[in-house]
Amino acid sequence: MTLIQPPMMVTGGTHPARTMRMMIRDLSRGSQGVTEYNDLKVTPLTTPGAGVQVADGSGVVRGAAWGQGSYTQYNVGSATVNIAPTGATGRTDMVVLRVLDPEYEGTLNPASDDIGYFYVVSNVSATATQPPAGMTAIPLARITQGPNSATITTAMITDLRTIANPRRDRQIYTASPSADQNWGGNAKGTYVSYPTAARWNIAVPVWAVRARIIFTVAATQVMNGSLWGHAAFKLGTVQGQGINFDTGPFTTGDRSQRVNLVSADTITVPSAMRGTTQLLQSMVAMDNAAAGTLQVDVATTAIADVEFEEGVF
Repeated sequence: MTLIQPPMMVTGGTHPARTMRMMIRDLSRGSQGVTEYNDLKVTPLTTPGAGVQVADGSGVVRGAAWGQGSYTQYNVGSATVNIAPTGATGRTDMVVLRVLDPEYEGTLNPASDDIGYFYVVSNVSATATQPPAGMTAIPLARITQGPNSATITTAMITDLRTIANPRRDRQIYTASPSADQNWGGNAKGTYVSYPTAARWNIAVPVWAVRARIIFTVAATQVMNGSLWGHAAFKLGTVQGQGINFDTGPFTTGDRSQRVNLVSADTITVPSAMRGTTQLLQSMVAMDNAAAGTLQVDVATTAIADVEFEEGVF
């Protein structure tokens, strides 16, 4: 029988540590990394010197061997990690959160020794992003020092953290105009907010680093002539990728036709925007030299599909 017995959780059963670790692995979906955006961030010492500090936080460390499972580790307070000075030649090191489980490697005693600890992998590649193969560890930062260096500064630190299971928040907003609203463009053909129904005040999560947005103004009516213009969305101060719309020539007798204005983009969320409420709105650009006008009415629907994604910062 290759199944590990007993299954979790059986009254009266004795569960090996590996069973608990495999449960952590399953619950974390086999992923590893820090738990939240600000966990275990590596920064210079308060008074810069030959070391760095690792902030509060937690992480999931997947075992290097199959069946080993995953470990959770917590850091409460700021931990100091020493970084050896360089001599005549520069060097790149990697700071990791490592687990040395004697069931699989090493001879540490979990009853008296720290088997989870911050560790410096010395002399790695200048572009390395992962610990050496076979090491049970998650990367936190890469430290690149020039020759004769004994002080770590912010510029020397490259953040290597990833989030084990990033949070996502998706909301869909809809609205329809209650009456006709026409717009014929402006002299310079610059973007304006149109239509007024296609705007919402939305909460930006404090952990968001990216937003994926699909913005649709469906069944927009083109009246009395052809049009060529651009459509986009704007979240706070950030405007997404614009698209072109071209109705082509009208045939004799045509007075109107309907088009769908669809723009989409992945934008980086500025730090000042996180944890605030921001206006999301439709933007349209059209030179008023064009013959036609745009009209939205009760048959028009504005739809914004917004997904925020967590990342480290």
